[in-house]
Amino acid sequence: MKKKKTVWRLWAKALGEKASKCDRESDRIAIIRSVIFITYLITNLFIVAGVIRHWNDDKIQIEIKQDRYEIRDI
Repeated sequence: MKKKKTVWRLWAKALGEKASKCDRESDRIAIIRSVIFITYLITNLFIVAGVIRHWNDDKIQIEIKQDRYEIRDI
């Protein structure tokens, strides 16, 4: 049980300074900060996944005609 409290204490401190002198209130605020952090993390993971999924999706066709070339989107 002591290790669990130590991990929680470290996580709460990593989220920011203690919000209140009351431990219970500070724990509630740390939970809210944790939820906000997790939503940011999930949002960023979806953005990165979308970028990776659509990486290099643009297909182009290059035609060379005499002394000029044209690039067209397909």
